[in-house]
Amino acid sequence: MPQIELNVTGMTCGHCQAGVTRALRSVPGVQDAQVDLKTGKAVVQGDAEPQQLIAAVAEEGYSAQVANL
Repeated sequence: MPQIELNVTGMTCGHCQAGVTRALRSVPGVQDAQVDLKTGKAVVQGDAEPQQLIAAVAEEGYSAQVANL
């Protein structure tokens, strides 16, 4: 299964982490998403487009960029 790693900035608490996780999991094509508050990394499994993932994070009020290109 394809995997995309994102660097997410702006998260400061568990509530932030949960919001980003929910947003990523709501993107069509995402099978699972794990977000690590301490490292600022999100690992998304599935075949969603990176721009859709970045947009979903932005809608939650955070910034993201693809880490593994």
